[in-house]
Amino acid sequence: MNGWLAVAAGLCLAGADGAAPLVRHEFTQVRMGVPVTITVYAPSEEVANTAASAAYARLRDLNLMLSDYDPESELMRLCRDSGPGKPIAVSRELFDVLRKAQSVSERSRGAFDVTVGPLVQLWRKARRTKQLPTEDELKAARSKVGYRHVVLDEKHRTVELRLTGMRLDLGGIAKGYAGDETLKLLKSHGLSRALVAVSGDIVAGDPPPGETGWRIGVGPLENAEAPPKTFLRIANQAVSTAGDAFQFVEIDGKRYSHLLDPATGYGLTHHSSVTVVAADGITSDSLDSAACVLGGRRGMEFLRDAPEKVKAWIVEKAETTETSYKVGEFDRLIEPRR
Repeated sequence: MNGWLAVAAGLCLAGADGAAPLVRHEFTQVRMGVPVTITVYAPSEEVANTAASAAYARLRDLNLMLSDYDPESELMRLCRDSGPGKPIAVSRELFDVLRKAQSVSERSRGAFDVTVGPLVQLWRKARRTKQLPTEDELKAARSKVGYRHVVLDEKHRTVELRLTGMRLDLGGIAKGYAGDETLKLLKSHGLSRALVAVSGDIVAGDPPPGETGWRIGVGPLENAEAPPKTFLRIANQAVSTAGDAFQFVEIDGKRYSHLLDPATGYGLTHHSSVTVVAADGITSDSLDSAACVLGGRRGMEFLRDAPEKVKAWIVEKAETTETSYKVGEFDRLIEPRR
């Protein structure tokens, strides 16, 4: 996910039938390399602070499991230690993320693929140097990519990487999962009226007092810096947007997204935005990425057929033509213009 989503301010104070009034508290810290904002309605500052501290500690632990930047993370140790015939036991959290990733990969026929790590490394270099990877570099990287070469053993909770030199990258799924886990922790502290925004991957609990849902802005495709004109109302759901609004590189006059097509090894060149609303963050985060790679109508059909029954909005622009697709009852989430 890397689109334009913003949380609009809600009520600051509310009471309920003689109970202590619930006051809005907001916290922001950097975790998993991005700003993570936690918003809660709590009966006291002490309760809010205690829950937020525990939530950020949980996020730190998840980063130690799922990061591809930290060479000592559990994910990178798996990539280093596994190989053909070498299954490695992993944590529940890492196994859960990889199980979901494999499911989305199979259903999208590889449009979503967390084994793209070798390609991601090439394109990170390309963004720094403003030079395209060579065909030989792309070919070598693609030889180490393929979700079918990841074998999960449910019984023993092990993962085997069956190609030498495989490198996993959970950038298209981990933040949504982290949002889910953080919301669970906040609820365990008695704070169900809570929202977690891991950069732009947003996971919402019960709505703010007196509201039908959390107000989430979806930014326009053309001007990433412009304030959103479309607002959604969601509660006990997650929303993510994928696209090339912020992360891309322009080389020789051509724009390449940070989102990669595993089949070609290249960054996407179609200008698009995919917003997915789902029951949880791990679903919205992974499905928006898959649909973005598939593009337009194929992405719409993929989301329409998803067993998770998501709602989605796809916008694509080619030169002067803009095409929009809706999935599910997405329009019912849109707040009427004021």
